[in-house]
Formats: sequence, structure tokens, C-alpha cells
Amino acid sequence: MTLYVKRYPYLFWVFLGGLVFLPNLGVSHLFDWDEINFAESAREMLVSQDFLSVQINFLPFWEKPPLFIWLQALSFMFFGTFTEHAWTSMEFAARFPNAIVGISTLLLIFNIGKKCFSDTLGHLWAFSYLAAITPHIYASSGIIDPLFNLFIFLGIYYFAEFYADSSRIKNAILSGVMIGLGMLTKGPVALLLWGLTLLVFGLIHRKEVLLRFATLFKGAILSAALACLFFVTWYGLIALKFGTGIIQDFFAYQIRLLTTGDAGHGQPFYYHALVLLLGCFPISILALNRLWVKKESTAFASWMKVLFWVVLILFSLVKTKIVHYSSMCWLPLTFFSAQVLVGWYEGNVPLTRLKTIIFVIVGLLLGLIFTLVPMIGENPSTFLPYIQDGFVRGNLQSAVVWNGFEKWIGVFWSAMIIYSVWGKKGLSFKKFLLCMALGTCIIFAYARYVVPKIEGYTQATPIDFYIAKSGQKVYVETVGFKSFAHLLYFQKQQGSPTGEELMNRSSVDRPAFFVMKSDAEDRFKYHPNLILINEQNGFLFYKHK
Repeated sequence: MTLYVKRYPYLFWVFLGGLVFLPNLGVSHLFDWDEINFAESAREMLVSQDFLSVQINFLPFWEKPPLFIWLQALSFMFFGTFTEHAWTSMEFAARFPNAIVGISTLLLIFNIGKKCFSDTLGHLWAFSYLAAITPHIYASSGIIDPLFNLFIFLGIYYFAEFYADSSRIKNAILSGVMIGLGMLTKGPVALLLWGLTLLVFGLIHRKEVLLRFATLFKGAILSAALACLFFVTWYGLIALKFGTGIIQDFFAYQIRLLTTGDAGHGQPFYYHALVLLLGCFPISILALNRLWVKKESTAFASWMKVLFWVVLILFSLVKTKIVHYSSMCWLPLTFFSAQVLVGWYEGNVPLTRLKTIIFVIVGLLLGLIFTLVPMIGENPSTFLPYIQDGFVRGNLQSAVVWNGFEKWIGVFWSAMIIYSVWGKKGLSFKKFLLCMALGTCIIFAYARYVVPKIEGYTQATPIDFYIAKSGQKVYVETVGFKSFAHLLYFQKQQGSPTGEELMNRSSVDRPAFFVMKSDAEDRFKYHPNLILINEQNGFLFYKHK
């Protein structure tokens, strides 16, 4: 195996990445909102044959640019998703682009680590990324951020290469192209993160920067101009089609995310620090001390540190806080983990007693969570008296079948943590690598056998209803809560009325069904035009009279 890795390292990471990321792509329905939102926009591109603009419910959707959605549309076309001869499930096809992004990320960071440092660091960097919980999970999702992060990272990497050798102007050009693609993926935040990273790096290394200020400034302007060209070209075409108001709406949305807790995602300041500590376990423990070193031995490590702190501080200040907003931190975090692992491999001891204690506490806390989730699912009646939310109580009554072994995944995780520190020598390099490898297998198993059951409680009931109605000449709408699931799984057609509009009509031209949550407002639940036909697992199903 070692010989194979040395001779064919790139094939090894393609194989290992595919082995980890691909099998779980279709094990559960897509999750509301984001996964379903993007997949639905890709479906509507195919239905309308309008590949220039992004739509949701066949209306302009100005919150996200189109690049990732284009990739999903291509995936749907390749797999024949919405035809009678589909190769695979819709869920697999929608998540497939991110699996390719995940594998590409492993290859790129291995290559960069090898080029800038050594084969050992390249392998340990890729291994750290693969072993961390959230990067692993998101590479098997239909979320935009892994692709977005990769473009920003490459934009900063190429500018770091330009900083190292200013005579190679192509690196400044490549940096701009990558940031431009990032802007086409998720918007101007790509340029903001890139610009802030350059600014902070320049302030820290101002003596070196001032010596070549004119050259570096020209390179930065060239990169930024190229990046903006991508974004402005697409939005210019959109503005010609829909008017300039769509651009105003886009920037108003970006400002709202920065200044308000949008969509109930207002969290405390320390939210992202906690998310990274738990979500990137176990490598987050390794990287802790490296993040506080004042002066780095290499310029590349300094770029990575600046990138990490710029992202963490910025999104800690931003009012809207969602798990993947700080996901750009994964790449520098896994880099510093790899550096610590290399030092450990070469004979240095990276973990102090305090860090070992943190490792055990965080690991056992995660093990407890992994164990409790299946236990609650297997014994809902035991936990229902402690839950006050009526909708959640209804969710827990879903007929989800547990096999009994799921809770042992969490128990095995806890046993792995205890074993890794057991004995006189405590946590060793080999034990930690084993912990990373076993942790990857455990997260894989959890995603495969537990996450689909969680989805069974939260959304499977209405999605099964939408699928059952798909292809019938009926209307299906949600009322009183935000959802994109009915659009995708019912495969709503262009020109259909919206929920409240349809509900308020005195008569309809075909059967019309409405889905609400059990905690919906009374004006919806007791609407004179509706008849309750079913109540199941926290959801109410109505039919128009």
C-alpha cells in the first residue's frame, strides 16, 4: 500500500476521495432549504431552457449567481435525472458536483503541500481535510460552499505565488480568474475575503511589501479587475434581461445578511469558533497552538493564518451565522494540522496535557451526541415529556425504523477516543492517525445510517406526499412556512399559482393540496376554503373545497 501511495499519489487520493464521498450521495432526500433550493434552480433551468438566469418557483432568484447551479444542471443532464432512463437518483445527481469538488480539493492541497513543503505534508494535509467532520460531510452535500471555498483558496494561493515571484504575472491573472469564478459561485464575498486577506497580509509584512509596493499593487489591481469582469459581465446580462432593480435587490440581500440575523440565524459572537472546534474535530485540536504563533517561518503559512483569522473574525461579526459561513477556515485549519503532524512525525510532541484534555472532552462530547440521537429516535416516548415544541413533538412520532445498531456508532467513537489516550505513553502519533482514520469511517457510517433517519423525522413526511402527487394534474403548495421541497419533489410546473393566492380563490380548476406545520397560524389552519384531510408527524394536509 505504501509503495502504491508513493508511485501513484494522485490516483490514491482520487480513489480514497471517491470511496469516502460518493457512496452517501443518494442515501437521503435533499435537505430544505439550501440543498433543495439549488437543485430546484437547476431543474428550472432545464425546464425553462433559460441557462442565463437563476430562478426559483420560475421567478428571478437574485440571491445566488449561477456557476454551481450550472454544474448541477449538467449533472442532471448527464445522469438523465428527469427522464425515464435516469442512471441514478436525483439526490445523487444533485450532490455529485460536490463530490468531484471534494476529490479535486484533496488533489490540489496534496499537490500544493508537496510543491511548497514535502510529500509528507501534502499527504497529511489531504488526510486532515478528509478526516475532519464537516469537510467530509459537505463534500457529500448539495451546498455551494465547498466550490466557493476552493476558488477563494486558489485565488489567494496564486496571489501568494505572485508575491513570492512578481515576475510571473500569470499568477496574478490566475488569482483574478479564481476569484472571478468564486464571485460567479456565491457573489462578491469572494472578492471581499480575498481583498481583506491581501490587506491584512500587507499590513503585517509592510516592510517587505513596501519594497515592491508598485508591482504588488498593480498585480492586485489586475487580479481584482479580472475578478470583477466575470461578475459584472453576468450581472450586466441579467440587468439587460430583468432591469437594474435585480442588482439593487442582490446587494440589499448581501447587506441584510451582514447586518441582521436573517432567517432566524442570529447566533452569539463565538458561534463559528465553536463550530470549527467541534466540526473540524480531531484536527482542530492539533491546529490550536499553531493559530496563535506570532511569526511564521514561511510566507505560505502566514498567508494561511491571515486567511483563517480574516474569515473567522469577519463571520463572527456578521449577524447572520450559519455553519458553512466559516467553512473557508477548513483549508488553513487542515494545513496547520498537517504541519503539527509533520512535526510530530519528526519527533516533536505537539499535544500538551491541556490539549490532550480538550481532545478527550470534545471527543467524548461528540460521542455522547452521536449516541443520544439514535437513542432518542428509538425511544421517543421517553423524551417527549421534556419537549415543549408541538411541531418537534409531532416530528418525533414519525414511523422511522431503527435497527438498533445505530447508537453503537457513537459508543464506538467514544471508545476510540478513550483508547487513543489509554496507557502510560498516552496519545501517540500512530494512535492519532488511527483515530483520524477510524473517525472518517465512523462519520461515513453515521452519514449513511443515521442522517437518513433524522431526515425521516424532519421532512420525509411532506416530501413523500409531494412525490406521491408528482405527475398528477393537481396543485401542491406550502402555506405558513418557507420551503422549496414541494417545488422540487412535486416538480411544480411554470405558471402555477402560489400557496396563499391559490388558497384564497373561491374555486380552482384542479384539486389543490396545501401543507402546513402543526404550529401554523389559525388564519391558515381554519381558512374557510380548506378542508383538513390528514395530520401526520407535525404536518397538516389540507385540500381546497
